[in-house]
Amino acid sequence: MSSITITMINISIASLLAVGLTPLFVWWERRISGLMQDRTGPNRCNIGPLRLGGLIQSFADMLKLIFKEDFTPSHIKYKFFFSIAPAIVFFCSFLTFATIPFADVLIIDGESHIMSAIPNELGIMWFLAFAGLSIYGIILGGYASQNKYGLLGSIRASAQVISYEVALTLAVVSMVISYGSIHLTDIVNAQAGTFLGVIPMWGIFIQPLAAIIFIVCAFAETNRAPFDIAEGESEIVAGYHTEYSAMRFGLFQVGEYAAMSASSAIIVTLFFGGYQIPWLDTQTIHSNINYVIAAIMILLPIKIFIFTKWMKKNNKTVGMGDKRREKETKILTIAFWSICLIILGLLAIFLITGLGTNGINIVTAILQIGTFLVKFFLVAFLYIWVRWTVLRFRYDQLQMLGWKVLIPLALLNVILTATFIVVGS
Repeated sequence: MSSITITMINISIASLLAVGLTPLFVWWERRISGLMQDRTGPNRCNIGPLRLGGLIQSFADMLKLIFKEDFTPSHIKYKFFFSIAPAIVFFCSFLTFATIPFADVLIIDGESHIMSAIPNELGIMWFLAFAGLSIYGIILGGYASQNKYGLLGSIRASAQVISYEVALTLAVVSMVISYGSIHLTDIVNAQAGTFLGVIPMWGIFIQPLAAIIFIVCAFAETNRAPFDIAEGESEIVAGYHTEYSAMRFGLFQVGEYAAMSASSAIIVTLFFGGYQIPWLDTQTIHSNINYVIAAIMILLPIKIFIFTKWMKKNNKTVGMGDKRREKETKILTIAFWSICLIILGLLAIFLITGLGTNGINIVTAILQIGTFLVKFFLVAFLYIWVRWTVLRFRYDQLQMLGWKVLIPLALLNVILTATFIVVGS
């Protein structure tokens, strides 16, 4: 397996998580909000018998944005800035994903490969740089719109980012002091193992205060509720993107979900062990690969069985003309079990014939990527859960939380961490 192939795989994973999952997240957000508000959510749009629980609606909305008229209001003077603003938000949010490691260093034929889209030594500094730059797109969009609501939204966004980036950076300083490295792979590997024999060495257990500060600030960085004062529909129409339409508006929305994805990934990397499987570091997996494969072969059919039963229960026929749901359930059940059987067959072949050194390393990397994805989706779910649970902060409350609460706590945490490291050494 060449370096180019592995690089392309890493870029594909990063692109999928940062951008490709946007329709899924839109659908997920609608379904979760519907569940919390005791309603169904989107479930009617279909392609033949397939509705996929309403997921087709997200793709329909995406196509609608692509084919809508891209209208530029006549009163706008700075058309170049107006056009480039959503692209800045999109690309900066996308590039924050570039250094996230999806698995431990992969060794193929004695050659080491860092499992991130752009392998470099900047690590967490890369994330902070591009996360901060994305605000320029919001400021340009609001200013170039020559709309009072757009300008108010951009001013709010800039004030919010200035307030919360200080505390977020100080939380990162605490983590860098604790781990002794800015390289994200080193940070994740430092979270392997346990203390007290049971508790994983995750950042959230080592630095709980830094974790809370960072997560709160990450919510503010993504401009999502309860920190969405830059959009504030009930106050300033839609804020910085009031004058935007079609795919320029769509780029702002994709940029928001890309920022949410990047924040979820960095939270997992810093505080939840990244790609590390609890109680199973890379060397342990290598030494017990046959037992790990056997466990997967047992657990996978059980999970598929539980999921298909849940799907049948929640996709029952309701009323006249809804036989398509039953047909869809049968199609999806056959598809899931077919995939399950293929995977079980491949795993059985691996157990019988053996994997070899390269095979063990590749299987370990696949398991770690899967572990990272599970944690990633759980944190993304937390983002959606909070958005539909917590009310928006008032502007003065938001500033008070940033300057009077989070920054002093972050400074205190840096001092305590540095003192502990110096005394301990």
